[in-house]
Amino acid sequence: MNLSAMLTNHPFWGLLTLAVLVWYSTITIHIAIRGASDIKQMLRKLKNDQDKADADSRDDAGKR
Repeated sequence: MNLSAMLTNHPFWGLLTLAVLVWYSTITIHIAIRGASDIKQMLRKLKNDQDKADADSRDDAGKR
């Protein structure tokens, strides 16, 4: 059964299926974009924390 036959013979279920597919695709893309942004932010913070820890350890070594 092709898409046009499904929409003609069963319009409610056809439209519901299309709506769910659009909704699911939108949510998936949104989560992927936000997840990538969160991962970039997390890696940036980890790098900054590591750089700060390295600088602190160099300062402590110089005081001894």
